[in-house]
Amino acid sequence: MILVMPFEPNKNSRIKTTQPKPFSTWLFIFMALMLLNLFLLQVPQPTTKAYSEFLAEVEANQVSRVVITPNSIQYFVKSDSKPEKSKQVFTTIPVPNDAELPKILREHNVKFSVRPESWFLTLLSWVIPPLIFFSIWAWFINRSREGGAAALTIGKSKARIYSEGSTGVNFNDVAGVDEAKAELQEIVDFLQYADKYKRLGARIPKGVLLVGPPGTGKTLLAKAIAGEAGVPFFTISGAEFIELFVGIGASRVRDLFEQAKKQAPCIVFIDELDALGRSRVGPGNLLGGHEEREQTLNQLLSEMDGFDPNTGVIILAATNRPEILDPALLRPGRFDRQVVVDRPDKIGRKEILQVHSRIVKLAEDVDLGKLAARTPGFAGADLANLVNEAALLAARKNHKTVTMADFNEAIERILTGLEKKSRVLNELEKKTVAYHEVGHAIIGAIMPGTGKVEKISIVPRGVAALGYTLQLPEEDRFLMIESELRGRIASLLGGRSAEELIFGEVSTGASDDIQKATDLAERFVTLYGMSDKLGPIAFEKIQQQFLEGVTNPRRSISQKIAEKIDAEVKEIVDGAHHIALIILELNRELLEETASALLEKEILEGDELKRRLNCAQIPTAMTDWLHTGKLSIFSKRKLEGENLSNTNLSNTNLSNTNLSNTNLSNTNLSNSNSNNSMEQNLN
Repeated sequence: MILVMPFEPNKNSRIKTTQPKPFSTWLFIFMALMLLNLFLLQVPQPTTKAYSEFLAEVEANQVSRVVITPNSIQYFVKSDSKPEKSKQVFTTIPVPNDAELPKILREHNVKFSVRPESWFLTLLSWVIPPLIFFSIWAWFINRSREGGAAALTIGKSKARIYSEGSTGVNFNDVAGVDEAKAELQEIVDFLQYADKYKRLGARIPKGVLLVGPPGTGKTLLAKAIAGEAGVPFFTISGAEFIELFVGIGASRVRDLFEQAKKQAPCIVFIDELDALGRSRVGPGNLLGGHEEREQTLNQLLSEMDGFDPNTGVIILAATNRPEILDPALLRPGRFDRQVVVDRPDKIGRKEILQVHSRIVKLAEDVDLGKLAARTPGFAGADLANLVNEAALLAARKNHKTVTMADFNEAIERILTGLEKKSRVLNELEKKTVAYHEVGHAIIGAIMPGTGKVEKISIVPRGVAALGYTLQLPEEDRFLMIESELRGRIASLLGGRSAEELIFGEVSTGASDDIQKATDLAERFVTLYGMSDKLGPIAFEKIQQQFLEGVTNPRRSISQKIAEKIDAEVKEIVDGAHHIALIILELNRELLEETASALLEKEILEGDELKRRLNCAQIPTAMTDWLHTGKLSIFSKRKLEGENLSNTNLSNTNLSNTNLSNTNLSNTNLSNSNSNNSMEQNLN
């Protein structure tokens, strides 16, 4: 646990370190001496015997001398009575108030004496336990005052503090978000020249909310503001306010703002604000909701209202879920301004690559502009990871510099996963994967909106991908038109259609392609309003602006409308399936030749792949289908009248082959088509 330390100007350390107090040192020495005395300096104690044995030895005239204390009796045995005994001194516990003992000792001529208990030991027995108790208590109090991790600091803020200028980040380290930097430059100017604004009566925003997808540099941008302004920087996560005990979070909010006011001007940065500022309006919050979180949120709202905007305390917060924040947080006077930190465009990606490659030794063939073009949809964190992965690959291969080939391999590792050299496919599986990937490539090469086919591979990668077709957009796209969506769906079904055309039956490898095609067709109808029958009506509620992979809830609709939606989705997918079969039947010779070359080389890319795909022919029915979504009756009858499976099976001599015996049940070509970047823009 790291707590806030008192801030000292002109220090270049992250947190002030405290020296051990003399009291703590002396307490440690005292406890060490006690343990040393207890375990190492103990004097050997005499053997203890029963009181009856002691009396028997006295009556047998074996005892020479006795020393009586209030709690024990120590006696000495005559040396000539038991020469085999190595120990001549023994102790025993007396019977209380035994008046006969002195008489027995006199009768047997035993010398005895009485030793009173030491007053010093008696005093220590009364003083030491309370002293230890109060010492430990004082130690806890001392630790709490120092800001250390102790039980009494549970209500203290856990914010980490960076002294002025010590965040190690400035605006030169942040690239690809020029609009956000320009918006936040005003905050830096106010922290440096506050009098200019006060003189004109201007009020700087109390709070600035940074919103955007994960990995786009929101936290880095907040540190850069503090680094540019040269002011203390408090950083804490929203989840660190929430505790099991009610009231702890509110106490930490109060403590955080008290420390910030003492060190103004400064910046307080709350990361993952949605963990703390979730909206109190909702079905689950009608009766109060989460009591601790609600109290903490109320305290935050109160504190943001409780300080003057020109005191120099700027509240920065970051979230990727602004839609679930409480409306009271977003009103003017609290978080006055929202700054969107989105994924960078091509120019921004190039600038980010330049920042992260400063300390990397690049080869002369590395073109950061080409890398930026090949990485659409990558956030700043993804690009930093790309540079690091390329450097690791170069080091693994003992390269002196990082080459363009290392970067290309790193891109494939990020998009499709690690290469699985240990996964060996049989001949039928290799043929199935090869035709599947070539089917994707041929249709993707002639369909609009699907990007350029860069590479085809049947080398297994990732968790379940037995092959992949790498397609990358040639430019940044922010919209897709209706024909491009249909082309995307047809491209996703190209692999399954190729299997159906060549083998007469399909494998389980197309399961993920079918899932993606169905999802895209459903959004075509329910979210984008492109259905002619249902019209421009949105049947889904968009609730996630920046998080991908989260399903939007569907509005309440009737059973009749749900059936129409399902029928429309099926019609779109069926049309894409039919057009994919038509394209592949027209280019069947190209399909078989390219698949044979792929089986021989395992990877096709570059000029060879481009030359082959340029030979793909476009059927006349495709253009009409892309714009209308309907196939002509002639095309349907021609497709239905051809016996594709018998023709193909006779040529490939696979009529007696049963794909169910190839154990493809667990095979998943989910990553076979790596055109994820354009689909991300649609989520």
